[in-house]
Amino acid sequence: MEKPKKFQLPHVLSISLAHFIHDIYSFFLSPILPLLIEKFSISYFSAGLLDFARRFPSILNPFIGMYISRYRIKYFVIFTPAITATSMSLIGLAPHYTVLIVLLLVMGISNAFFHVPAPVMIKTFAGDRTGKGMSFYMVGGELARTLGPVIIVGAVSLWGLEGTWRLIPFGVVASLWLWYRFRNMEIEKKQGEQREKGFKETLREHMWLFILLGGIIFFRAIMKMAIINFLPTYLKETGKSLWFGGISLSVFQIAGAVGTYFAGNVSDKLGRMNTLLIVTLITPFTVLLFVYASGFWVFPVLILMGFFMLASGPVLLALVMDKATRHHSFMNGIYMTLTFVSASISTLLVGMMGDWFGLTGTYKISAFLAFLAIPFVLVLSRRDRRLRL
Repeated sequence: MEKPKKFQLPHVLSISLAHFIHDIYSFFLSPILPLLIEKFSISYFSAGLLDFARRFPSILNPFIGMYISRYRIKYFVIFTPAITATSMSLIGLAPHYTVLIVLLLVMGISNAFFHVPAPVMIKTFAGDRTGKGMSFYMVGGELARTLGPVIIVGAVSLWGLEGTWRLIPFGVVASLWLWYRFRNMEIEKKQGEQREKGFKETLREHMWLFILLGGIIFFRAIMKMAIINFLPTYLKETGKSLWFGGISLSVFQIAGAVGTYFAGNVSDKLGRMNTLLIVTLITPFTVLLFVYASGFWVFPVLILMGFFMLASGPVLLALVMDKATRHHSFMNGIYMTLTFVSASISTLLVGMMGDWFGLTGTYKISAFLAFLAIPFVLVLSRRDRRLRL
């Protein structure tokens, strides 16, 4: 048996940094959603449709996985930050709701072309510590979620909603820096040798995995999208300022980054299934605690909620990469489709529930629905254990 490769920290950090830079721009929408709702006089459903447009291109992920397996995948990681930065920095200038939808669709396509190959690159350099590698990668995304709201709220405060275009150069410079950093890194050979032959067999072999993961991801996504997309709006409705909402979202994401880092590392030692079950059991209770928290207790509960809600990310991603013995880009494409499509549908559901029951009622319902993910985790754990015997 070939000895597992060592964990190559510099390369893992480089890809994680690319994830961080790209995703800063990806999370501009939620903090300024109250302003967009006011500017275009739209309902919560229409507001949810904005995030749906951002996520809709994710249906192409499996095809993107097959396509990019033939090429040097590093170039997708290099150039997409500039594209994402441009489209998201222009949303404040959008003169019409339709233009806003188009900009978010462009961002969604760029987002898909980044997130499909990046975890495959992480796996290449993580050796036998896939969970640890995915933790670094996911921490980059969670830190971006933390910094993104602060940057966009600060930009709106300085320049107004129409002045956010001034943030474009930072994304372009990031892509230029990534080009300099990655240009001599030959990391695509194994992925580039893969061809379409075997994709159907790979999908058939792992169909059970994706069906069970789909249940876990969907029921958790309703809860997650309710918090991520509408937390500033929820807090504004309860009398808090836009700044308070942005800071709260950042606190939530910082806690999520910590949870993400620990979860992947813990899953390498405790096991993927055990870690996933613990996270799935605890998270809904934290959402219910948040709804009833007030005063001093808002931020401690928010930290607890962020820690457990986002901790499942690296565990699920490592689980997919563990199973994918070949066609890693294709496998990750399917996984990303599950996550983004679930998030898109969940966002629309959350928007409708917000119109019908209010955001407080929506948070309670989403927490109870999240408990339905537990049976899927148990079945997945039992099947995984049986396959190991």
